[in-house]
Amino acid sequence: MKKILYTLLLCTVLLSSCKKFLEEYSQDEMRPGSTDDLTALMYSDAYPYIAKIENFEALADDVQNNPLVSVNGAVNADYLAAVQGATLMFTFNPNMFDGINSTTDIGNLYSVMYIKIKGCNVIIDQLDKVPGTERDKNAILGQCLFLRGYYYLKLVTTYAQMYSAPGVDPSTAPGVPLILSSQVRDGGVPRNTLKEVYDQIEKDLIRAEELLRNNYVPANAFRIGSDLANGILSRYYLYKGGPGDWDKAIQSAGRALQNRSTLTSLTSFIGSGGSISPNGIYNSSSPEVLWVYGGVYPDLLTANFDSRSLPPFTVSASLISQYDKGTGTANYGDLRYQYYFQFNTLSGSKFPYRTGKNTVNAPYGIRGFRVAELYLNRAEAYIRNFIKNGNAADRLAALNDLNTLRISRYDTRNTPYTPVNITDGQALLKFCQEERRRELALEDGHRFIDLKRWGLGVTHTFTSADNSTGTYSLLPNSPLFALPIPLIAMVNNPGLVQNPR
Repeated sequence: MKKILYTLLLCTVLLSSCKKFLEEYSQDEMRPGSTDDLTALMYSDAYPYIAKIENFEALADDVQNNPLVSVNGAVNADYLAAVQGATLMFTFNPNMFDGINSTTDIGNLYSVMYIKIKGCNVIIDQLDKVPGTERDKNAILGQCLFLRGYYYLKLVTTYAQMYSAPGVDPSTAPGVPLILSSQVRDGGVPRNTLKEVYDQIEKDLIRAEELLRNNYVPANAFRIGSDLANGILSRYYLYKGGPGDWDKAIQSAGRALQNRSTLTSLTSFIGSGGSISPNGIYNSSSPEVLWVYGGVYPDLLTANFDSRSLPPFTVSASLISQYDKGTGTANYGDLRYQYYFQFNTLSGSKFPYRTGKNTVNAPYGIRGFRVAELYLNRAEAYIRNFIKNGNAADRLAALNDLNTLRISRYDTRNTPYTPVNITDGQALLKFCQEERRRELALEDGHRFIDLKRWGLGVTHTFTSADNSTGTYSLLPNSPLFALPIPLIAMVNNPGLVQNPR
């Protein structure tokens, strides 16, 4: 009991210390007694759990705004609040994050990630000061290094330009501040270069993978293991996109797939008579899920609405048009349309409302990492190599990965799956990009980063509270793809330089 109370006190001290971004921890207060204490602290303050992490779906093309509808001359208050809350992002306003007044607001990914990074650093700094076996310490270190690398990857891909974007010199382009110790100097912390940040992420993830592989086996999908580390490395190399990175993405995904290659067959979800009921692809017991965390829904698509009108934001028609909807209950075609979204009814017609990837009635949600992404990451890397070198083996390997994924997603009860066979490199890349959109829709902010790294733009139609309609565009390779750092973070860290807006 004494140890439990001490650990709770330690967690309380850490949580209160994290209220301000650059506030130092007092080393007199940080005296964990064992690796068990550090493990408990890691679970509460280094792991993301249900941290408020923005998906930025309002910036991408998988969500649409619906016209404001008044009922009996009045506007639904929830409807109006939801419209107002997402207006700045949906219309690509350069000041979209200036109104954030808390380090833990859902739109403030910047401060939320640094709070978690600080938790990682505190635990890493304390490891040598507590008794425990080398194996236990290495397991803790591996998890914290992975989490730190993961958080920095989210930060740098959100608030900086992509590593290999046109006109970007990684050795001089601004990344984000690298904070690798719980002891932070006074005077603020400047932004490191893009290259310095990416180098540190790679270093953390590679070392984490080795430590986890040799010292730790996760008990469930809520904990981190070496297969997940390889999976995030495949994402990292795909995002980086420099010389040799396609090969590294292929190798990292391949190492994970050696151990975790099973995909969920969506056909097995179909009930008798072709009945469709929610199941959730993010099920912690699913062999496809390497990691799961986060709340149940993103805030953007949860507003209440009057049953006589569409809600203010729904899944976009653009996204829904990507799915093969089959011919009826005997053949649903691409089952992701049936199972990846929740539906509601308006005037007798169903419409996709929000994500359906979460497990029904579970307190966890739609973030993490799935085997499906391993296949997608490796397929895209193979295609990039094929376009560059013309090696037919790369094309065939990419098609094999894409078809392996797709056969698990199609209704094969009565209709055999027809494999895709595309010979042109650019056409195959486009198909892979579309497949990635279909598979990862409304999941952990993938779409915004994919649009950014592929040099694609977004156009939104928005209807304001006075029912005036406007069109807003985020152009390909726009400087605004490096999102503005929230004003509250700029105030808390005088060493920061804002992105061009």
